[in-house]
Amino acid sequence: MTAHILLIEDEPSIAEVVEFALTSEGFQVSWRTLVREAEAELAKGSCDLLILDLGLPDGSGLELLKRLRRSSEIPTLILSARNAELDRVLGLELGADDYVTKPFSPRELAARVKAILKRTVRNPPVIDQATVVQGVCSAWFEIDEVRAAIRFHNQTLDLTRYEYLLLKTLLAQPERVFSRGQLMDQVWPDPTASFERSVDTHIKTLRAKLREIAPTLDPIRTHRGLGYSVRIHDDS
Repeated sequence: MTAHILLIEDEPSIAEVVEFALTSEGFQVSWRTLVREAEAELAKGSCDLLILDLGLPDGSGLELLKRLRRSSEIPTLILSARNAELDRVLGLELGADDYVTKPFSPRELAARVKAILKRTVRNPPVIDQATVVQGVCSAWFEIDEVRAAIRFHNQTLDLTRYEYLLLKTLLAQPERVFSRGQLMDQVWPDPTASFERSVDTHIKTLRAKLREIAPTLDPIRTHRGLGYSVRIHDDS
């Protein structure tokens, strides 16, 4: 089945290059230039991957991505002239699967699209619910797989996609030390396009959200030079 790519780009010369590169690889491409047009296409649910410019005439690509991630996991590749590390990290942390800067190689772009699609159809990491203590009286955490939610001390955590997947991965095997690379492999669809510091950033925000509920607890442990683990009850 041919993958359908939605391209959001307001420069026709760039859009033509991208469209030619992808159709040459057998993809179906729809090209739109505005945020509102993108949202209308995405609402149809017929796209397999989104290629998104950041500077659009009627709004911000990053704001579009932020809204999109509240309800959709569609693989997204940012294609932007913004090449600062801060922009790349922000785009990835908001939920992009890859970030390509302009000028770019059309062949490399097509290869990255294929890599994202290949990785995002893989099976998600299996969480053995038997390893997570469910009783709220004897454990701190409870996973609700159906709603993609995690409760901590009887309160539902307000988590981003990556925060949820990180914590879920840690809770799969309490006390196990996961390296940053292992966490990236489990959580990010294209770990080679992200940065190990992204793991640290998300762990930091996770800890802050846990402290809001239980200020005296720090369930996530840092193992210097090794990675992170989580505990689900008092050691005493």
